[in-house]
Amino acid sequence: MGSPLFVDWDRMPDLEQQAHISRDILSKPPKELKKLAREGYWATSRALRAQVYHQLIQQVACRLVTPDALVYRDVANRLFGKLSVSSHPLPEFLEGCSMPTYCLNLEGVMALKKILICVGNLFPDITYSPILPSLVALLLHYSEDEAQCFGNISRLIASNAPHTSYIDQSFLAHQASCMTFGDLANKHCPAAHKLIASTSENVFEVYSEWLSWLFHNLPFSYAIRVFDVYLLEGQKVLYRIALALLKQYRLSVTSAELEGTDIKADLQAFVQNIAEHVTVDKLLERAFGIRLFSRKEIWLLQMANRKALMERGITMVQSRQPFHLAVDMQNFSSTIVTAQEMRIVWSWIPERFSLFPPLLLFSTSEDGCSLQRPLPWECFVFTVRPETERYEWVFIKKPELAKAVPRSRQRSPSPSPASLLSSSPEGRSTSSNRLTVPTPQRKGRLSPFLAIRHFLLPSKTASMFMSGSREGIVIGGGGGQALSLDANLLWGRTEHCETFDNPPLCQENFKVQLLEVWGFQNA
Repeated sequence: MGSPLFVDWDRMPDLEQQAHISRDILSKPPKELKKLAREGYWATSRALRAQVYHQLIQQVACRLVTPDALVYRDVANRLFGKLSVSSHPLPEFLEGCSMPTYCLNLEGVMALKKILICVGNLFPDITYSPILPSLVALLLHYSEDEAQCFGNISRLIASNAPHTSYIDQSFLAHQASCMTFGDLANKHCPAAHKLIASTSENVFEVYSEWLSWLFHNLPFSYAIRVFDVYLLEGQKVLYRIALALLKQYRLSVTSAELEGTDIKADLQAFVQNIAEHVTVDKLLERAFGIRLFSRKEIWLLQMANRKALMERGITMVQSRQPFHLAVDMQNFSSTIVTAQEMRIVWSWIPERFSLFPPLLLFSTSEDGCSLQRPLPWECFVFTVRPETERYEWVFIKKPELAKAVPRSRQRSPSPSPASLLSSSPEGRSTSSNRLTVPTPQRKGRLSPFLAIRHFLLPSKTASMFMSGSREGIVIGGGGGQALSLDANLLWGRTEHCETFDNPPLCQENFKVQLLEVWGFQNA
């Protein structure tokens, strides 16, 4: 049942029901185990949960030399002996990190600190890991003793399964995970993302707390259910649940209510009081209803974000380094959009690009009205007035419109992290009379979210992104063109199109008053 020495049982939530524990529970197929964990089967028995946790973690693939319970007893005896734990500082990688204790009593809190100190001693490569104290605290509730808890957390730290990560162990890895969550929120929670972008000076600062929502702000009865599925499914499941929290938050607030509010603190308070809004079962049901990308695709996106951070100067060995991704509200200048509007638009591009401030590359007021040569660009269409709305490739929001391509028909190789440098569906045309279907086989042209090779598209018109020549520019196709401009950049037309499923962005035929092209410089 876990050690009664560490837990204040009066604070532990009541069991949902006593269940008969099947001896062969862990011999079931992985798919059935996931189903049981998602449905809360472990929550019916403390003894079952303790048994399942230990055996599941023992099955985690990890490095050959990983400290275990015996090593912990030896190191703990050497480090502490008869001295009080309070005489030993916590590891430097926990500087500035919160340490939730959930239902632990004083003995449990002492054990938590001892384990963390030993982790710091035996894993010197860890430089930043804010999630670690919460995971150790949760495990302690269901561990026989300190040594077993240490052995289990060591296996999660040392996990080496491909494309799978349990615990970020550097500031670089942590920030890359936060950026990846920002990318996913941008795609899967557009209403919440738009609300945050319009009310927060720094969107990334809000998203940097996403793991704290799960393992610091959530009540114990919710956090432990998250931990149930996390042990079986890895970090991917944390993205799902955090996205579900973000969606629920958007349903509970309005823009007017958030005026003048610290949205970061408001989100934390919302998660702390989540029981007032949704049950843990309903929250998990909604989380697993989100059609997320494969574990490998998420890993590739994280690698691309890590590369962007390294180009920005973030390293593996440093602890923390504040930086801002938001548009500089004081110095931003555009003839077309306000700084507030640009902040929202800039938040729509992938996180690794929004690391860099927007840079004005071209303006008809400064550079004249001519179209010399077309180049690929971020491909979605949007409006800022009267409403700020974004229209992406139709299959991003409605993937059910396409059928998955059988593996036997997928010829193109798996993408590499380098191929994620371009993010949105894009293509280059050699003819002004025809829109082209992007070729994902080309290096640097694969979307980190969806690749055309993964789908059987109902028609080519649904994957027409852009075309350009000396005669003009066209964006979107099929039943009309989302946006088209003539070679002099003076006249344009907008219609509904199948690529973005957008309405006309303004009156169908219009005269261009001013055109600006914005990009970024990463050096």
